Amino acid sequence: MSTTSRPGGGREQGARGGAPPSAGGRRRNGLLPVRLRRLGLPYLLILPALLLELLVHLVPMVIGIGMSFLQLTQFFLRNWSAAPFAGLSNYRVAVDVNSAVGRSLFHSFLVTIAFTLITVALAWLLGIAGAVLMQGSFRGRGVLRALFLVPYALPVYAGVITWSFLLQRDSGLVNHVLVDQLHLFGERPFWLIGENSFISVVVVSVWRWWPFAFLVLMAGLQNIPSDLYEASAIDGAGWGRQLRSVTLPLLRPVNQVLVLVLFLWTFNDFNTPYVLFGKTAPRDADLISVHIYQSSFVTWNFGSGSAMSVLLLLFLLLVTAVYLVITSRRRSDA
Repeated sequence: MSTTSRPGGGREQGARGGAPPSAGGRRRNGLLPVRLRRLGLPYLLILPALLLELLVHLVPMVIGIGMSFLQLTQFFLRNWSAAPFAGLSNYRVAVDVNSAVGRSLFHSFLVTIAFTLITVALAWLLGIAGAVLMQGSFRGRGVLRALFLVPYALPVYAGVITWSFLLQRDSGLVNHVLVDQLHLFGERPFWLIGENSFISVVVVSVWRWWPFAFLVLMAGLQNIPSDLYEASAIDGAGWGRQLRSVTLPLLRPVNQVLVLVLFLWTFNDFNTPYVLFGKTAPRDADLISVHIYQSSFVTWNFGSGSAMSVLLLLFLLLVTAVYLVITSRRRSDA
């Protein structure tokens, strides 16, 4: 009876047994797909980069970790599944300083630590010096900035090969200047073998990395207000006091990232020593990246080389974690 008393439209709706959908319900149903598309679009856009990252980095990393548990030598390259399972024996040999493999790896580790610390320190010092000098306005500043960035823009192999020619004992320009013109040495020293090889690789690495530090620090200096320097000058602060009290404290966030990046890049650097010295680096310049390469591709012991690579990865992860904890505590205390 109630349905017959309603108009025709109401009778049909009552016959279906449901109330008409509200305007709010229609609005929610219409906006739901739009929200899903809006939320899913960023993930869809980064999906190709994520897949390439998996293929280029993570997949070889997982394969390398698996290889470190095998006795994978040249006899099993055609059939990896036939390589005997080694367990942790490759790791035990690598960290055993009483064995020849462990001693050579530990020596390479110490050389790499010294090389990295010296290179990062000198690259940062040259970078901050160049960035501070380039803040002033003078004629030819743009040309100097471009010249400072040439080593960073130059391809690695081209730059390091050029240095290898410059450091030749008999025909190199370095010995020609130091011995023939300045008379600093009685005889021509060897720069690519012996004790001087460490100096050579440090010089070339500093030449490669200091323009990056210069570029980052120069960008950081652009964000420091000039009013702070004017106020400190009115208070009687000189150039050195402004550097200690204004420039370096405000550059602390930039320096924290810069030092970490330079440390990781320098510690892992393979191109510079490989191009400079070849497959077999001198003992005084036996960096760990080339040492792992020799253990894998010269002696054909890929299991041992993979174990060394995993240990190197763990060390760098530990250093990064400790560095981030220390810098975050200093930032919170400040």
